[in-house]
Amino acid sequence: MSDRATLGDFLRNRRGRIRPAEVGLPVANGRRNSTGLRREEVATLAGVSVDYYIRLEQGRDTNPGAAILDALATALRLDDDERSHLSDLARGRPTRAPNLSPIVRPGLRRLLGTVRPAPAYVIDALSNVLAANREGWQLMPGLEDWPGPRRNLIRYAFTHPTAREVFASWRQIAEDCVADLRTVATPGGAPPELDLLVRELCADSADFATMWQAYDVRVNGGACRVFRHPVLGRCELTSEILTAVDGQRFLVFQSLQPGR
Repeated sequence: MSDRATLGDFLRNRRGRIRPAEVGLPVANGRRNSTGLRREEVATLAGVSVDYYIRLEQGRDTNPGAAILDALATALRLDDDERSHLSDLARGRPTRAPNLSPIVRPGLRRLLGTVRPAPAYVIDALSNVLAANREGWQLMPGLEDWPGPRRNLIRYAFTHPTAREVFASWRQIAEDCVADLRTVATPGGAPPELDLLVRELCADSADFATMWQAYDVRVNGGACRVFRHPVLGRCELTSEILTAVDGQRFLVFQSLQPGR
């Protein structure tokens, strides 16, 4: 699967995840090549012809209407983030191109100080760290030591030697990061910086390559994260990610225990 996936890639991936019994279909006679749905089964569920569905998967029809996309999303049991991704793939571009400007919004920079002592960061769509408060740098040891252009939360999670020690919930964090990055990977909308980052991380981390190929798609809105910090010790923090109108994001970690 390429860095910038196609509509066909996504359809094949999602039908491969669903067993016939899960959607009320009888198991067809004869040997199946996989446990997922066949193309004709997806076509039946979506109410389209098999020939038309095959054309979609093969890229010979790249302009399905909204009703067709909705039927496919329902047939493949997509959630809201996946439906949005399906629509972006069909249009060949996301609703809004990601903002990768390194210039931090003044309001977000001031907010870094306002939320102290909570660790906080300003990041872009690719999780490049544009700014952080002192507590933010301290929460992820070694991140600040990297040159500015290399400061990326996903790169840190998969390649920094201390990340798996600091992130007690490393796999959850890693999977959420990759799934969020997938939301940017749409034809015509994905910036070249995404391709460079994905290729770098696929080469440097077998875990990243496996998670990228799994093609999970969801916006990272925050979650409970467990840390094993060399100074703070074990702590549970909940993350929140707020997105500004220009696409820059504000990531803050808060203690689950009031008063701390």
